[in-house]
Amino acid sequence: MSKILMVISGADRLAMADGSTHPTGYWAEEVAASHEVLTAGGADVEVATPGGVRPTADELSFDERGGVSEEDAQKFRAYLDEIADQLSAPRSLARVQAADYDAIYIPGGHGPMADLVSDKDLGRLLNEAVDGGKTVVALCHGVAALLSAETPDGEFTFDGRTLTAFSDEEERQGGLADNIPFSVEGRLRDSGARVTPGAPWSNTVIQDGNLITGQNPQSSVATALKTLETLAAR
Repeated sequence: MSKILMVISGADRLAMADGSTHPTGYWAEEVAASHEVLTAGGADVEVATPGGVRPTADELSFDERGGVSEEDAQKFRAYLDEIADQLSAPRSLARVQAADYDAIYIPGGHGPMADLVSDKDLGRLLNEAVDGGKTVVALCHGVAALLSAETPDGEFTFDGRTLTAFSDEEERQGGLADNIPFSVEGRLRDSGARVTPGAPWSNTVIQDGNLITGQNPQSSVATALKTLETLAAR
């Protein structure tokens, strides 16, 4: 049985470019759909957050304003209720080791832009995972969390790797691009990653060796399935 560490943002507010704060958290579909697919595929999934705090779901991820139908919102709420024990008592990133897992899986929501992007414990875990040949998976804004990992000489650990992420065009269409604290796509590219997003809101998953990235919530199921496929082939 594969063992996967799902790293979820613990942030519930995001500082915007104009100095205001915006409610945020993890995106419900990305946690619920990913967790469901991974566990249905036989994986043992553990949840971790910075400091072991209980993560907050972004309310927009249950709302038509976030492009989520009422039917889907009810489905995601029901599944998150099923795993409430895990979400209520996640492991602390500072107390986990990549060697204990086969993969690290990072879902999005804008939350990772507030905490995971600069979390030193996550950076350590990602470097351990890369050094140990583990599978690293990031989804949507969760791809920004890869920026927490640097080599000993200060270079981006994933420099030169090909990936996708929530795109600037999706950010524009979502309505926050003019006030977002930074462009996920742009910062990853500036750090040396080869960012190749698909069409806005398309189901896009890119694999580069042991790195798997999904572009947006619509890519959640496919990203989880690609993770299972990769782990099964090890």
